[in-house]
Amino acid sequence: MTKEKGRLGIMGGTFDPLHYGHLVAAEMARHEFDLEKVIFIPTGNPPHKENQKVTPSQDRYEMVKRAIVNNPFFEVSPLEIDREGYSYTVDTLRILHKKYPEHQLCFITGADAFREIFTWKDVHSVLSLSHFIGASRPGFDTNEFLEELERKYPEFIPHMHLLDVPALAISSTDIRQRVKKGKPIRYLLPESVREYIIEKGLYLE
Repeated sequence: MTKEKGRLGIMGGTFDPLHYGHLVAAEMARHEFDLEKVIFIPTGNPPHKENQKVTPSQDRYEMVKRAIVNNPFFEVSPLEIDREGYSYTVDTLRILHKKYPEHQLCFITGADAFREIFTWKDVHSVLSLSHFIGASRPGFDTNEFLEELERKYPEFIPHMHLLDVPALAISSTDIRQRVKKGKPIRYLLPESVREYIIEKGLYLE
């Protein structure tokens, strides 16, 4: 990454719910890549989850807002949830590119989503608009993804960066299942988020 511009972290995801894995990944990326701040952008209407039940966007936004309130380097944006239609990363990056022309964008995402980047809308533009930080559990195999990237878009290899995050063993899917089954979720996510889930009765069938 060039140091000629300031670096801005973009943390995209469904955040259903946001947990400590997301927060640790964002903080580690901020430190490792010298990011001025990290903007969390909850997905509005994710096209890759059209056949899955997703918690209303305002609830997911509120959980992120509560979780990051004490970190001056974190903020949350309603950019995608305020936009009608499907939420495509390429559209978000184009908007942010215009809003922060003096910054280099660094999109932070989980390594599992990282490997699906070839299925994203207008992937060539996505890769050209931002650097990507793939946060993964230690030992997570990304070789197949990197080999495919080198075959299809070798010019973007310098845009890809991997970051081991031990806390990513925590999963939103597991948290939702634990709530549904009445199992404890304390210490897997911020207490403010846990209280919001209880208050709103989220993830109960």
